[in-house]
Amino acid sequence: MIKVLIVDDDFMVAKVHAGFVRQVPGFGVVGVAHTASQALQEVERTRPDLVLLDIHLPDRSGLELLQEMRTLQPELDVLVISAAREMETVRKALRGGIVHYLMKPFTAQDLAERLVHYQQSYRPLAESGSVADQADVDRVFGVAHRERPLPKGCSVETLRMVEALLKDRDGDVSATEAAAVLGTSRVSARRYLEYLAEEGRAVVSLRYGGVGRPERRYVWK
Repeated sequence: MIKVLIVDDDFMVAKVHAGFVRQVPGFGVVGVAHTASQALQEVERTRPDLVLLDIHLPDRSGLELLQEMRTLQPELDVLVISAAREMETVRKALRGGIVHYLMKPFTAQDLAERLVHYQQSYRPLAESGSVADQADVDRVFGVAHRERPLPKGCSVETLRMVEALLKDRDGDVSATEAAAVLGTSRVSARRYLEYLAEEGRAVVSLRYGGVGRPERRYVWK
């Protein structure tokens, strides 16, 4: 579950936003704060993954608070929800490293779309290993990732069959196992599996056995 902290000076607005968050699968509200001081206390207490942050707070600006919260929790993500529409405010928030800026008033669907984007783009990048591929980065920045052309002799139809095979498997699969299911040669199956791995849509692991090279195993990402 992605832990969310709501920071808004208006008690009723904060309650409504918390209700919006709870409607999105995979998200849970761990705290609510109405001032910057309360927000810092809640960050220490709840250790949230994501803060929904208002800019206008009674004791200081949310932009100042953003950096203070990051001092307490460097990996914290922030989604600004504010009525502030000045471009300079938006620019400062973007420079502060926010994941999105949503202007009030907004609907539950508006917020859900931003949360799902965060869930599908930012979180996998944060939870992955030390190396990202271009497809991962493109998703974060909202850029459509273009597939490389298929290797010579490969077809889109067979590629879709390989994708379906990986998606339906509970575990990983080898090129030999894939070939037996698809009715192709092991070499052909491996070409498709390697293509998907290079595109960042499959993950490769090595299984060490007896003598010889380790077996390459593929799982849908």
